[in-house]
Amino acid sequence: MSDRLLRPVPAIRGSITLPGDKSISHRALMFSAIATGLSTITGLAAAEDVQNTLLCLKKLGVGIKKQKGKIIVTGAGMYGLQRPQKVLDAGNSGTTMRLLSGILAAQDFTSTIDGDASLRKRPMRRIIEPLENMGARIDSQDFKAPLTIHGGTLRAIDYASSVASAQVKSCILLAGSYARGFTRVTEPAVSRDHTERMLQEFGANIRHKEGMAGIKGPIQLKSAELDVPGDISAAAFFIVGACLLPDSEIELLNVGVNPTRTGILDALAHMGAFIKQDDVELRSNEPRARLIVTSKKLHGATFGGLLIPRIIDEIPILAVAATQAEGVTTIRDAGELRMKESDRIMTIVENLKRMGANIRETRDGMIIQGPTRLAGAEIESYGDHRIVMSFSIAGLIADGETLIRDVDCVNTSFPGFFELVDKISHV
Repeated sequence: MSDRLLRPVPAIRGSITLPGDKSISHRALMFSAIATGLSTITGLAAAEDVQNTLLCLKKLGVGIKKQKGKIIVTGAGMYGLQRPQKVLDAGNSGTTMRLLSGILAAQDFTSTIDGDASLRKRPMRRIIEPLENMGARIDSQDFKAPLTIHGGTLRAIDYASSVASAQVKSCILLAGSYARGFTRVTEPAVSRDHTERMLQEFGANIRHKEGMAGIKGPIQLKSAELDVPGDISAAAFFIVGACLLPDSEIELLNVGVNPTRTGILDALAHMGAFIKQDDVELRSNEPRARLIVTSKKLHGATFGGLLIPRIIDEIPILAVAATQAEGVTTIRDAGELRMKESDRIMTIVENLKRMGANIRETRDGMIIQGPTRLAGAEIESYGDHRIVMSFSIAGLIADGETLIRDVDCVNTSFPGFFELVDKISHV
């Protein structure tokens, strides 16, 4: 395990090309795997989480190779996957485990999917129950991984999810693509719609509107050519850094601006940030744009309700921004943060307190009084990549040195993060 020492910088400037969107990359591999024919993927994320999906698919007999900067997937078809000889290892990736379970539930074999110690703590009842309602049988450890999935013929269901979760929705839609009849998922708020968009690219007939998505099965996916945009969740760290450091300006190229993912842009704009979008285009059914961010004084705001599913991954860096904003920032309705790679409410509050922030933990969020000048401190990552990256930005604006423990977990989502930080830091 390695640590990282960060020192304050006066500004960040430059042009950045971000890694491919992690959520879209997972789906591109999985959907290509069960389609017929050759699919090509450009811009696939190099994140360890995505590599875990790729390795699981290879264990299921899918042909995947890299050729001239593209990933070529030889689709096995909906029922062409092979029974794995070993346990499928999702590593730290909840997306791998939850989405792949929807596919495995419809296969005519038994398979086991497991993960690391962190993933074994994450809730899987939310996919086990609907999949069993559809006819699958799943053995688990108190509704947690490892999951042993006894696949077979599935039936369509109408499922009301208690959480707004793209992973849950996608798992059920994937299972529904095998089931005879119309499978519908409703949610209490809008979640990411990458699955609905991509299934359309593969030829599926998807119905979706705000809070509902449905698919009529059984279907056969056809191969596709996919281009993965840059990850807006990765962009968020640099956007906040540019907002907070005076005389900063950064350009972020080919960033995915799917409306279900741009909550961080809306939240920062609500706090007074200036983020310009141009060169907007639609490729592979996903919008992307060039973002230009310049430093701006921020003010406090209240975030909750329907916005939370659109900013759930960006709340750690949003909390860092709030420490420098004038006034009170309240984040509520975010209890889902406690079920991530770490209890992110606890880890954000604890680490920001170490840096001198005026912050208070609540049951489902936090209250932050700003602005407070942060001081360098020793930060515990708790093996959570988003905590590492958020507090790396905090280290750039804090007085003195900030030491972050166990930063290797950043590779689960953003290999090369620190190299980009160094590239744009002006000292």
